[in-house]
Formats: sequence, C-alpha cells, structure tokens
Amino acid sequence: MEVILLERVERLGQMGDVVTVKDGFARNFLLPMKKALRATSGNKATFEADRAQLEAENLVRKTEAEAVAKAMDGVKVIMIRAAGESGQLYGSVSSRDIAEAVTEAGVGINRNQVVLDRAIKTLGLHAVNVRLHPEVVESVVVNIARSADEAATQFSTGSAVVASEHEEFQADNEFVEEVTEEGAEDTAEVAEAVTEEAAEEAADAEVSDEAEEEAKDA
Repeated sequence: MEVILLERVERLGQMGDVVTVKDGFARNFLLPMKKALRATSGNKATFEADRAQLEAENLVRKTEAEAVAKAMDGVKVIMIRAAGESGQLYGSVSSRDIAEAVTEAGVGINRNQVVLDRAIKTLGLHAVNVRLHPEVVESVVVNIARSADEAATQFSTGSAVVASEHEEFQADNEFVEEVTEEGAEDTAEVAEAVTEEAAEEAADAEVSDEAEEEAKDA
C-alpha cells in the first residue's frame, strides 16, 4: 500500500514522503495512529494544501519535546525488585513501570513513549530510550536492584550485583544439605519417640500380665 507520511517514521521517511508499506502495517499502525494517509490523489492534494500548517505544528511539538529531553538529560531511576542470586528477576519491568518511575522522577512521559522491545528481566543498569517526538529521542538509565544499597553499588561499579554460577551452585548445595540434615534430625527424633513409647507400652503390658497371674493364684 502507498501512503503519505504525516510525520517522520523511523526507517521509512520524513513528513510528506510517499512510501510503499505492507498493508497490515498501514492498517494496524500507520493509519490508525495518524502517522500516514493513503496515497490517493485526493489525499495528496489535501496534504499539499495543508503542508505548511502541518510542518508548523510539527515544529512546535518538536520544540516542546526538545525541552522535555533537556529536562530528562541525566535522569536515572531506581527500581527495587526481588531477584535470584544470578540476577534473574522474579517478574519483570515493563514500559509502564519505567514511564511511572520517570514521571515520579519529575519528567512526565507515558508508556507508549518508552522504546522497549521486551520487558526487562534482569538486575543491573539498563539504558532505555524514550521517544518524545519522531525526531527527538532521549535515553534514561534504569537501575534495577534488590535494595537501595545494591542500587548504589551498581551505580558506582556500573554492573549488576550478582553471584557467579559457581557461587549460586554452592548456595543451592548448602540449602539442600541444610534441608537434608534437618530432615534427618526430625526423623531421628520421631524414631526415638516411637521407641520410647513402644518400650513404655511393653512395660505396661508386662505389669498387666503379672497382675493377672497374681489374681489367678489368689
């Protein structure tokens, strides 16, 4: 399908360009998001008539976005999440989470502006792009840690605080050994209790037999 771009679209072109795209991409994204129009003769004529106004409006939006980008410059946000020793999160950090964190840091953005192919699932420092305008992109640092102290360490070292595979293996083995020892102790205590109870029952039975014999002799 041929379309007229109403704004710059990455890897496609600039405002006013007529490009050919897949029908699905046009119907599901470009047209409903008002980023393009079908390249009919009527739409081409309408675009050219409105071109000056569209370019002026785009310039205003770009200027506003550049002001936001300036305020966002150097923004670093900390997100505390539960994770294993290897750094794998018990869950994930989404574009919505990042947008909320950046907004709380003082720069209002929405999740649709966060450029994230997939949710983040590991501890560490993550540089995430925020598209404020088709021509304005700013990056923020998202520091995902298990505690504020770990976040501070990650900022200073530039890397995630995680255990090596060997350390994690050792930790797992120690846990298994601890559980096994506790289980063995519990089993021994139960066995001892059962033995004592059986001995007491045997003694009671012996006393009962003696009493019965005495009664017969009488």
